[in-house]
Amino acid sequence: MRELVVGGGCFWCTEAVFELLRGVHDVESGYANGHVPNPTYRDVCTGDTGYAEVIKITYDDSVITVDTLLDVFFATHNPTTLNQQGADHGTQYRSTVLYTDEETKEAAEAALEAAQEDWNAPIVTKIEPLENYYKAEAYHQDYYQQNPMQGYCMAVIPPKIAKLKAKFGKDVK
Repeated sequence: MRELVVGGGCFWCTEAVFELLRGVHDVESGYANGHVPNPTYRDVCTGDTGYAEVIKITYDDSVITVDTLLDVFFATHNPTTLNQQGADHGTQYRSTVLYTDEETKEAAEAALEAAQEDWNAPIVTKIEPLENYYKAEAYHQDYYQQNPMQGYCMAVIPPKIAKLKAKFGKDVK
């Protein structure tokens, strides 16, 4: 098993997308690269902790590659908006790929370059080393699966899932 940590706005949204992929065994919502020990959701929402809402994807690289995961990442959120995804604003919603090895860094750089062709504005996604990571509170895990009728989820997640299925249907469970 391998792991990939990415942030593409609200972790409820990114988690819901990546949980649908073949070869993905777990998707965990969390907080990464901030400066406050043991952050809470309330702390992170202030925008003052330095943390990004992220997901940690555990996957079988014999079934799905890091390249495919990164292609899905760049296709299912807007990587051209700085510290924002839709109505969510703040540094905690930044677009980021957090690597732990040179192979993942290089794959992220190549995926960003390839994805740029699909966007009319420059991609602002940061590719940076993973400095720290904290698992988010239990109620954030599998949030969409547990709360599909929640208003935010109903408005934001189905279009992302539709895009995933349209563009990456062969990789969807």
